[in-house]
Order: sequence, then structure tokens, then C-alpha cells
Amino acid sequence: MAKQRLRVIPLGGAGEVGRNMWVVEYGDDIVILDCGVMFPDADMLGVDLVLPDITYLREKTDHIKGILITHGHEDHIGAVPHLIADLGFPPVYGTKLTLGLLSNRLKEHRLHDKVKTVQITEREPFQVGIFTVEAFHIAHSIPDAVGFAITTPAGLLIYLTDWKLDHTPVDGRPTDLEKIAELGNRKPLVLITDCVRVESKGYTPSEATVGEAFDNIFATAPGRIIVATFASNISRVQQVIDSAEAYGRKVMLAGRSMETNARIAFELGYLRADERTIIRPHEMSAYPDDEIAIVCTGSQGEPMAALNRMANRDYPNVKIKPGDTVVLSATPIPGNEVSVNKVINNLFKLGADVIYGPEARVHVSGHAAQEELKLILALLRPSYIVPFHGDYRHLMLYRKLATTVGAVPDSERVLLVEGGSIMEFSPGFGKIVGKAPVGYIYVDGTTVGDVGNVVVRDRQLLAKDGMLIVVVSIDSATGELVAGPDVVSRGFVYMRQSQDLIEATKETVRAALATKNGSNSPVDVTYISRKIRDVVSEFLYRETRRRPMVLPMVMEV
Repeated sequence: MAKQRLRVIPLGGAGEVGRNMWVVEYGDDIVILDCGVMFPDADMLGVDLVLPDITYLREKTDHIKGILITHGHEDHIGAVPHLIADLGFPPVYGTKLTLGLLSNRLKEHRLHDKVKTVQITEREPFQVGIFTVEAFHIAHSIPDAVGFAITTPAGLLIYLTDWKLDHTPVDGRPTDLEKIAELGNRKPLVLITDCVRVESKGYTPSEATVGEAFDNIFATAPGRIIVATFASNISRVQQVIDSAEAYGRKVMLAGRSMETNARIAFELGYLRADERTIIRPHEMSAYPDDEIAIVCTGSQGEPMAALNRMANRDYPNVKIKPGDTVVLSATPIPGNEVSVNKVINNLFKLGADVIYGPEARVHVSGHAAQEELKLILALLRPSYIVPFHGDYRHLMLYRKLATTVGAVPDSERVLLVEGGSIMEFSPGFGKIVGKAPVGYIYVDGTTVGDVGNVVVRDRQLLAKDGMLIVVVSIDSATGELVAGPDVVSRGFVYMRQSQDLIEATKETVRAALATKNGSNSPVDVTYISRKIRDVVSEFLYRETRRRPMVLPMVMEV
């Protein structure tokens, strides 16, 4: 019998940025790495979140031994509350802050009592089924982030996502290069690594450079300072607090998720502040503007986030005015550029000074650039590499980089995968051997999976050309038109200004129904509906070169 192989499958996160979720399987034991969400593209109309597709796991829930979470960002923990019941409630392993942020999500979904969480300590091995797992510290834009080294019967797998080599991080804890070098000496079989900044030469700047930029802003800003960042970017919140305390300002936290995450981080000791630094909204009026700093959500232009509401004069506690300095301490996620620019324009119109963009150095990436990627390859020297957390171009460029520096003997050992690619590994063997069924699972409001690709396609069609409803009443015995047709337009034409087109559409329907074959044949409502849809669609395209969604409503009387 051939030696059993290690099976690795991305259910999300490969060839895309977000919804990270990997399946590691050996024999009857499965461990899941991360379980995150992706934010919808601009054409995913009405969709709130996109989840990984767990179809592959539905018949294997008894084999899932645990979920290992690397850190507390939404693209790594956000799908846990939505999917954990369908996964059979396996235990969730993570560091203290990661589990603290996750526990809040579980409470919101009333799942806190049903999920077993296990706090892990870096460099202390623990057993999950057949797998021996070691967590090691990595620097990122949130404290308590780790990578995983997983010892399997087939060899050593290293999962290294969302990391950089920051030697002066905000929490004072750089990436554990000593441990990574030690893992390299154990000849890893496969490395799964983040590659999203492979296009950037050199090294990713340290978080310390953001602190310097903040100090310059706090030293010169004439009025209030408003800093927008991700609610989960705990390190950035700490930098605002540090600068505020250095320049005699009080700090107010704005936005529900910002307040919640900061509260958890304070309770667990990952945020530090003088007890008099943090103030509540109603206390701001007691201080002059040049003694106030506000940290808020909304760096991605989200409609209901604090910054967008401030820019639209809709936030109850903060009204933007001349003299305010607004700092966007984040890079727009691809697809969010338009909404972010709209917020910036609105802030300028209200008289604020807005500081944003790479030149301002008010944000640095949490991901490794080329020289850092090369160093990790040199330390680990894996037999096979699977790059992810990047678009397809990033995967291709990473393969080229890994081959150029001689990290692998040939480019075939850098596997370019997409969602659902089934890989198998054993010493001397590493290939894509199949494809698991994966697709986009949409969260719309409180429902998961009710909105599918067909619904999203309908929404795109409605957004493009609108719809036309045609209402008719027919005699149930003869099929003759009794009343109507009445036509209602939404998003297609303004009816008061298009009377001629509407009347011509009604005449088209009358003509189509008048050609019924034989008055004694039974009435087929489905046939009449289809006929109305076909003739109206054809007529409207001929007249307007547009294809609205035509919805016939046929009533029998």
C-alpha cells in the first residue's frame, strides 16, 4: 500500500484577498486553519459578507479536530460564528487577544456557550488529533498574531500568513526569527505563505514610522485630530493614545466595533493608557479643540461607519468643522477607492484638513515585501511552497521570486492554487490532484446562503436596466383579455415622461394576447406569462436598446 499523503485544500483565500480558510487532512483527522470573511466586490449588490464554501467538509464534520486561528482580523476570524454550527462545533485554538475578539463575535450570535475555546501559548507544542502544533510569534498590525508549524506523519507543514519582519513593532515583540530558523533545520515539507506585497521592493516600513508621522501631526494640528483606522488595528489605536498623551490630548473612541475591540484589548492588557486619557463623548465639550483626539471606524468609506457619518453631518457627537485634522490611517481595500474618495471630498468641503495616502506615511502595511519574503525562504528552505493571500498576479510573481533566489530547485515546486484545489504531499511528492466544490457563500442581512449567484445576477440586471411589471387579467374560460394591461416601471423609465413608450408596450401586449389560437382551448397561464415576457422584452430592446427585467403578472377571472 502506498504511503499515506498529507492533503491540503484552500476553501478560501487562494488567488484572492480575504476569507482565509485551509483544510489540513491526514487519514481521518482534519484541522482547519483560520475561518475568515471577505468583504463584497462592488458588483455583489446588497451582499454584506462573503464566506468560505464548506461543502467539502459537510460529510466530514466528525473528523474535524479543531480550528486554529492565527490572529484577530475579520478575514481570519469573521466566518467562525456563521459556520461553526455546520462544522459540528469543533474547539477553536488561538492566543489570548484573538480569542477575546472572537468571543465577542460569538456572543453577538448567541454561540458563546456552545463553542469550546482553547488558549495557546507560543512555542509550547499542543496536540490536535494526529497533528502536533507549535505556534510562533509574528509581527503584524494586530498584537498576538502567530504562525503555525504542524508536524504530520507525512512531514512538517508551516502556515505563515499576514506577517512582516518589523524590528520595532508597537508591542515590542518582533517576528520570532529564531524559531523560524529552527523550523528550517527540520526540513519543512510545505510552506503556505502570504504573498500580497510581493510587488513591493525592499522591506515593509516599521509601524514605528507611523508613530513618528502621528507625532508630527499632533505637534502642529490647530484643532481636533480625528484618526480613522480598522477597529481591529489595536496597534494603531495604541499609537494614537501614545501621541495624544505626549501632546496633552484626551482620546475619544467612536464607532461600535472600535469601542468594543478597544474595551477587550484594555481588559486583556493589549492597550495601555493613563486612566484620565480616555473620555466619553459627552465629556468632549469640557476641553478645547486642541486637547481632543478621536479614533474612529470608517477608513474604508463604509456607509454606516463613524467617519462617513461625520462627513455627512449625521454623527451625533462629532460635527466636522474648519480646523479639524482628519487622518486616514489605512489603505483602501481594492474596490473601496470610490467610497473612500467620496468621504475625503466631503471632509474637505466641511473645512477639514485631510491627511491620507502613502506620502503621508500615516499607514504601513502589515505584510512582508520582497526582501522579507526572500529571508524567510532562505531560513525555511521548504520542499514545496503554496503562496496565497494575494491575487493571481501575486502568486505568479512569488513563484518567480522563489525560483530566482533558488529557494526551490524548479518552479513546479511552487504550487499556484485556487479555491478548492486539492493538494497532496509526501516526501518527494507535492501536486494538485483534484478540485473540491467551492463558490461564494453570501451573507445578506442575517441570512447565510439564501442569496446565491442567481440572485446577485438578478440584482446586477436590475441595477443596470431596471424592471417593468406587466399586469393583465384574463378570462379563465376563454383566455381573452378582461382588464389591463397595466404597466409599472422601476429603474427603467420615468413613466410620466415616457407615456408614448408605455402605451406602445401595452398595445404590444394586447396584440400578442389577441392572437390566441382557438377560444375553446384550455388557458395556460405559464404560456401567457412567457409570451408577454418575450414580446415585451423584444419590443423594448428594439425601441430603447435596453433589457429591463420584465415581470408579467397574469390573473385569471
